Amino acid sequence: MARKRQNNNLPTFDELIIPTLAALKKLGGSGTIEEINEAVYEIANISEDILKIPHDENGLQSEVDYRLAWSRTYLKKFGLIDNSSRGVWALATSELDINKIDSSEIVRTVREIHKRTEPKKKTDKTDETDILEQEAENITWKEQLLEILFNIHPDAFERLAQRLLRESGFVQVEVTGKTGDGGIDGKGIVRISGFLSFHVIFQCKRYRGSVSPSQIRDFRGAMQGRADKGLFITTGTFTRDAVKEATRDGAPPIDLIDGEILCDKLKELKLGVQTELIESVNLKPEWFRNL
Repeated sequence: MARKRQNNNLPTFDELIIPTLAALKKLGGSGTIEEINEAVYEIANISEDILKIPHDENGLQSEVDYRLAWSRTYLKKFGLIDNSSRGVWALATSELDINKIDSSEIVRTVREIHKRTEPKKKTDKTDETDILEQEAENITWKEQLLEILFNIHPDAFERLAQRLLRESGFVQVEVTGKTGDGGIDGKGIVRISGFLSFHVIFQCKRYRGSVSPSQIRDFRGAMQGRADKGLFITTGTFTRDAVKEATRDGAPPIDLIDGEILCDKLKELKLGVQTELIESVNLKPEWFRNL
C-alpha cells in the first residue's frame, strides 16, 4: 500500500488479511467492524501503543483501523467476505480453511482484476487508493464535520449532545455541565418500548486523541449511585483498555460514542448533515425501436 511503515511493529494491510478472516471465524462467521477489529487486535497481539498511532493529524481513525479497512476491501474483492447495508461483514462460506489462504495471492489477484476492469486514469493515485475511494470520501466528510465540532463553543457542543439524545428517544434531558458536577455534563431518561426506563448520566468531551481508562473510571465514580447507566460521548476515540473498563464486570455499565459513531448518528438523524440523491437518467433505445 502507499503509506510507509511508521513503526516496526505496525502491521501492513496484507499482514492483517489472515487475522481478519480468523476474527470472523472466531465471531461465528459475521461481525460488525468494531467487533472484527477488536478480535484482530487480540489475534494479532497488537499492543496499545500501536493502536494509539493515528492515521492522520485529525485522529478520527487509527492507522491500524485504516489498514484493516484495506484488508476487508481486498478480501471482499477476492470473494472471501461480503458486507450488508447495515455494516455487518460475513464470511462467504463457513467451510473456509484459513490455513490454505495465501494473503500475497489475494493482493496480487485483486490488483490484476482492478487493472483489467478500471480504465487508465491520468492520476498519481495508486490502484489501492482507487479501490478505497468511497471509504476515503466517507472519512473526508467525517473529518470536516469533526473539525466543525472542534470549533463550536463548548456550550454549543453540550446542547448538540442534548439534542442528539432527544432525537434518539431520551426524555427529560438536562445539561448540567456548568455546575462542575464531577465531570457530569448532563442527564436524561431513556425509555424502551414504553415499559422500561433507565436514568442515564452523560459526559461529552471534544478530544482529538483517545480517552483513557482512568477517565472512564473518573466518570463512573461521579455517576455512582446516581444513574442506571452512563454515556460517554467524544469526538476522539477510546483506547482498548478504556473500552474494557467501560464494560467491566461488576461495575455500572458505560456506553461509548466515539467521533466516528457521533458523525454517523448526526447523519442518520439529519442534524447538521444533509445527504443528496443524484438522479441517474438511462435511455432505452430498444423501447423506441419497438414503437
